[in-house]
Amino acid sequence: MSNNDIIVSLDIGTSKVRAIIGEVNNGTFNIIGVGSADSEGIRKGAIVDIDQTVQSIRSAVDHAERMVGIQISEVYVGISGNHIGLQSSHGVVAVSNEDREIGEEDIERVLKAAEVVALPPDREIIDVVAKQYVVDGLEGIQDPRGMIGVRLEVEAIIITGAKTAIHNLLRCVEKSGLKIKDLVLMSLGAGQLALSKDEKTMGSVLVDIGAGSTTIAIFEAGTLVSTSTLPIGGEFVTNDIAYGLRTLTDQAEKVKLKYGCALQADAAPDVTFKVVRIGSNVEKEFTQEDLAAIVEPRVQEIFHLIREEVKRLGYAELPGGYILTGGTVSMPGVLQVAQVELAASVRIAVPDYIGVRDPGYTSGVGILHNVIRNIRVRSSSSGNVSSAGNKKTVNRPKASPASNPEAAQKPGFIERLKNIFSDFI
Repeated sequence: MSNNDIIVSLDIGTSKVRAIIGEVNNGTFNIIGVGSADSEGIRKGAIVDIDQTVQSIRSAVDHAERMVGIQISEVYVGISGNHIGLQSSHGVVAVSNEDREIGEEDIERVLKAAEVVALPPDREIIDVVAKQYVVDGLEGIQDPRGMIGVRLEVEAIIITGAKTAIHNLLRCVEKSGLKIKDLVLMSLGAGQLALSKDEKTMGSVLVDIGAGSTTIAIFEAGTLVSTSTLPIGGEFVTNDIAYGLRTLTDQAEKVKLKYGCALQADAAPDVTFKVVRIGSNVEKEFTQEDLAAIVEPRVQEIFHLIREEVKRLGYAELPGGYILTGGTVSMPGVLQVAQVELAASVRIAVPDYIGVRDPGYTSGVGILHNVIRNIRVRSSSSGNVSSAGNKKTVNRPKASPASNPEAAQKPGFIERLKNIFSDFI
């Protein structure tokens, strides 16, 4: 494997922790390694036990490292939850260059200006997303780099989160021996990957149904406009199966994954399985139809709650419909139930990369997509692709020979040298 830019995302979910290794090679992006581990210490998307979460992160990262044969030292971490908030902001700066050409530095300054908002003491800014730039009154600009102007403005959305939740997440990753390159809002990353340009522009709902929680992200006019998290997910289906079949939760989860069907009409009466009844050693036989009779009402309820939440947010009818992702939606029959309950166009989003063709990987791969998009935008303006910091087969933890700040300063330094010598020539 050539020593190109390697970036790693960490998706810490209720049932699984996933580490995904991506490689940027001559402008193309590939997934080269995936590690996953059962998630301990997380309930309904929130960290409830630091040590158990650290252990799960280490297991997932070790798994990914063994697959690819590199040492991971830096990761991009996905964040989600009901503490996430969005608010609009506006930033204005004067263009600093003498020739009035807008550069990377001006973009950074105007985004910093947009960050100056009053926040409660218990909240922290996670990211700033530009909706549009305005150059000397001209609106609707997506990328003003290289344009000529005097005044640069930005209409932005500020993503904030609860300090406690953010710091607990960062603490878990740091205790795992990893350096955090950046926090990425998972629904924003998944939206970059799963939604087409038209879906984002016309308006659509991205629904990520995980094990412990469901994240709803509404995109309109090309950007994320609203987000919400419901404390429901695949775990509720598992619990229903455990109660309905009078069996252990572990067995209920296995049965759900192997025989689960969300639509009774599609369930096979001749497919049978046995489970051990709780409180005894006696096995009892059930059919897939019996299982579907338990699963279908719960899945219907989940989609009913999703539809009500989207209405509450004020986006009842969106032309782009609903795009489903997350581990729970891979169960047969979920799509059909969703189409009936949501009464709209519905599709399931799956990452188109070998090794991660499963809706459960959409968020993790989406984090990488978000990072690569930002790297490409910066590199196209400066002619320099910033290194993601993870190098091949490093034996020491956190060894990263060329850190990003230095790499970013080099072009500026060389330019300054050229300018000095040009005076003498």
